[in-house]
Amino acid sequence: MNSFNTHDDTQKIVEKYTNSNVDIHTFNQSKYPRVVADEFVPWPSKGKTDKDGWYPPGHGDVFPSLMNSGKLDAFISQGKEYVFVANSDNLGAVVDLKILKHLIQNKNEYCMEVTPKTLADVKGGTLISYEGKVQLLEIAQVPDEHVNEFKSIEKFKIFNTNNLWVNLKAIKKLVEADALKMEIIPNPKEVDGVKVLQLETAAGAAIRFFENAIGVNVPRSRFLPVKATSDLLLVQSDLYTLVDGFVTRNKARTNPTNPAIELGPEFKKVASFLSRFKSIPSIVELDSLKVSGDVWFGSGVVLKGKVSVKANSGTKLEIPDNSVVVDKDIKGPEDL
Repeated sequence: MNSFNTHDDTQKIVEKYTNSNVDIHTFNQSKYPRVVADEFVPWPSKGKTDKDGWYPPGHGDVFPSLMNSGKLDAFISQGKEYVFVANSDNLGAVVDLKILKHLIQNKNEYCMEVTPKTLADVKGGTLISYEGKVQLLEIAQVPDEHVNEFKSIEKFKIFNTNNLWVNLKAIKKLVEADALKMEIIPNPKEVDGVKVLQLETAAGAAIRFFENAIGVNVPRSRFLPVKATSDLLLVQSDLYTLVDGFVTRNKARTNPTNPAIELGPEFKKVASFLSRFKSIPSIVELDSLKVSGDVWFGSGVVLKGKVSVKANSGTKLEIPDNSVVVDKDIKGPEDL
């Protein structure tokens, strides 16, 4: 599912697979007008008719958009029963036939994959039992005085990966009945100096409308999002390999958690990130890495333990080829 912002870029990638034996279906989600915050009127009605006057209303829109695009009826007519929905940046989201078999055997119309929460996931939505139904609770719905309680990994031990399994006929029934009344999440933004509101919904919030809806606790390996270059460093390193299309973790790493990686603004854009590494360092034995300033990495670098690299303002700091850096705080060439 694309928005009007991502459709063209996606089509360029999909065209590369024209001659493959995999059918790739794309469709666009809805386009809603941004609301001028202090007047509560649609921005396009005030003359903002270009792309910036509109927004995609969150991934909760996947259900009506599947229907409106004609894809839902097409899949049902082909005899398909379930759709697996996941964020495109989650490289751990692959079809698991054991989960699918369980859903078919138990007639579960909806399944949300959850995984144990760590301190890195404290903002993630969690499942609660409310009014006799399984429901998703997002941080945006929590009053300020209870936010710390929500973030507790002792009280709320799991969070939503947004890997969802949903019965196609159940989607059709609910969309046709206009029964998917998910909670609206207001998303305030400022565009061209104007304060606007985007009213969005989350696909996970639909869980309470489906029959026999369940959450399944899955291994952390099924949640591997790449949202920043620090995540990209993890998956491009020797910590992961690609086996038959599956991103697989290196068994040589004994620590069950991934290294904590913090890269400075010099590494924020993908092109800048790639240019600063002759090759991605080996990080199988790394615990944490913090990099700031004008830092460049040679090829064949190995990082172990806790490593910090900081180039002082106006100074270029290069980590030489084939360096092995173990538990070091590097501020200049003399520290190598």
